[in-house]
Amino acid sequence: MGTGSKKTGQPVPLGEVRAQIDALDARIQGLISDRARLALTVRESKGSPGHAVDYYRPEREAEVLRAVQERNKGPISDAEMLRLFREIMSVCLAQQEPLKIAYLGPEGTFTQQAVNRHFGHSVQALGLASIDDVFQQVESTEADFGVVPVENSNQGIVSHTLDRFVDSDLKVCGEIQMAIHHNLLTQAPDLAGIERVYSHQQSLSQCKAWIRQHLPGAECIAVSSNAEAARRVRHAPDGAAISSKSAADIYGLPVLYARIEDQPDNATRFLVIGRQLLAPSGDDKTSLLLAGEEGPGALHSFLDPLARHALNMTRIESRPSSVAAWSYVFFIDVEGHAETEPLKSALRDMQNATSLTRVLGSYPKAIVSRPAAAQMPDS
Repeated sequence: MGTGSKKTGQPVPLGEVRAQIDALDARIQGLISDRARLALTVRESKGSPGHAVDYYRPEREAEVLRAVQERNKGPISDAEMLRLFREIMSVCLAQQEPLKIAYLGPEGTFTQQAVNRHFGHSVQALGLASIDDVFQQVESTEADFGVVPVENSNQGIVSHTLDRFVDSDLKVCGEIQMAIHHNLLTQAPDLAGIERVYSHQQSLSQCKAWIRQHLPGAECIAVSSNAEAARRVRHAPDGAAISSKSAADIYGLPVLYARIEDQPDNATRFLVIGRQLLAPSGDDKTSLLLAGEEGPGALHSFLDPLARHALNMTRIESRPSSVAAWSYVFFIDVEGHAETEPLKSALRDMQNATSLTRVLGSYPKAIVSRPAAAQMPDS
């Protein structure tokens, strides 16, 4: 069923276009219902109804979303098309029971936005006060998965997230990369009325040049989250919060200035944590925890198997070890899945060179939307 101008060059009457849209809407709704019924059939084929987490397969979801992006030829952007399909999958999975997702809260944080981007809105999102609380909720099975920040493109790692993996059996089950835009929220009519600026310490650091230029006399106060900053200034007309537009909506605060981050490409990477290792998805990343004897060339010996097997290491961080003073553990991200070659062989070699080689998780790479030109049909 086509739309647009007739062959005569005359525009299609508006009523006819609307009738075509109505017919398409009915077909789309019917197809979504068919998909939901098939999702229930998958559950029934596996026996008892069980819990949503028993049927959620992140590796399968990643395959579906990659295919969605590959098929997309516009005019809807990759990002919007992926969002639509995530929501469809989220609704289908949640028909009997939604996934429970713990995140670093409260409501209105960037971490909550990361939850919605990765899992869709048909989940039970549990906002918690600390990264420790998120780990504990997943470890105790009170939550199916957790979402925590791990690094910012300008401020570096969130060390506490990495440190929790040292003594936790939880696995990395996914990653989310999200552009972070900071906004100045306030009841004050202009900058002259602002005496205090509240935000998370990292957000204050990411906006420090803007603050220095526009609010040089204001007191900067670090709080537990950007959402907490917004909550504090709801009834404080001489205060301002650096936070998200989502927090502005939740706490009823006007946005006085938008996108005040010092670096326009500011982005944060979040990790999805769960209790099981995932099967390969076809385009994966693996996170490792390494430790070994200190000495000259020790780190080289740890990493040499990756070079010999031509594997790309995308990140390395060192953190103090709890074993002894001035001893360290290393967190490494490498392309590939731990159960497939060549990483499988490289890990076997690394175990001979280290005292500890632990796979923290193998998981689908974050899907990054293509440039607009790649979404258009060939001319």
